[in-house]
Amino acid sequence: MTLPETNAQILLASRPRGAATLDNFRLVEAEMPALADGEVRVRHQWLSIDPYMRGRMNDAKSYAAPQALDAVMIGQTVGVVVESRSPQWAVGDAVVHMGGWQQYSVVAGDDRRGLRRIDTTVVPASAYLGAVGMPGVTAWYGLMKLIAPKPGETVVVSAAAGAVGSAVGQLAKARGLRAVGIAGGPEKCAWVQSIGFDACIDHRAHPDARALGSALREACPDGVDGYFENVGGAILDAVLGRMNAFGRIALCGMIAGYDGAPIPLAQPHLLLSSRLRVEGFIVTEHPEVWPEALAELAGRVADGSLRYRESIAVGLAEAPAALLGVLAGKNVGKQLVSLG
Repeated sequence: MTLPETNAQILLASRPRGAATLDNFRLVEAEMPALADGEVRVRHQWLSIDPYMRGRMNDAKSYAAPQALDAVMIGQTVGVVVESRSPQWAVGDAVVHMGGWQQYSVVAGDDRRGLRRIDTTVVPASAYLGAVGMPGVTAWYGLMKLIAPKPGETVVVSAAAGAVGSAVGQLAKARGLRAVGIAGGPEKCAWVQSIGFDACIDHRAHPDARALGSALREACPDGVDGYFENVGGAILDAVLGRMNAFGRIALCGMIAGYDGAPIPLAQPHLLLSSRLRVEGFIVTEHPEVWPEALAELAGRVADGSLRYRESIAVGLAEAPAALLGVLAGKNVGKQLVSLG
């Protein structure tokens, strides 16, 4: 295979002021470096687009360092080894790693945490960025380790039509729970119910916490025992009003505040009066659960008991618009960029 002399990359050109825009990114062509001993070159086939990327664009205190300016935008990728100077890797190996928004990446062959071999004969390659990847493990960890559900309980999931939320509901149903999703729009809610959720509330049809609370009362007649939170804002306020005593909240994301606007709680006293346990988590900080989680997720995708949907943009240049679409709630399921 003849490799090109340059590598297309998307850099973070500037930090957003408020909402992110296309002007925050820049497409460039960089020279392809030669491989050193022990390195491999990966050609990316799929890029993962995830909400966390918006937070990393800010120069602010967080769980991870900010995305550097004038550097390749961070992101997980699936690809194929096209050149190797490592005895551990052969040309043609399918891999997943944090390759970033670019056509090719160079990786140390002994980076076992950063470069993982995948079997695309059992699970489609793109699924390793979704249901059998970080989003799936995020769903598994938040549900199993933080919500720790018991059969017959009710779990509510915000952003239920996303890659994480859709997996949470299906894993909950497999364990004998009532699963109620919250999503934006009738198309999303129809899909959420088609994959097994007991109910789905269209938050766009219920524009404030009071209206959402009424809808939740109908969908969760026995209250809410566990809540998988991806959004924050009025949705969190509404769910807090329906939480049962000693309920558990897995705090995965707060997309309502990613542009920097405050998202105060309307009734924080409910955390105390209902004796709720709220825990935020970053799934990459829990490597001990990944083998167990991935084994179940891969098995369920292979046998069809875990269904997923993908929104696909084509071409590296479309990655910034794809991220803005995710932040605006335009995607259904996992947002990917296909690089062919």
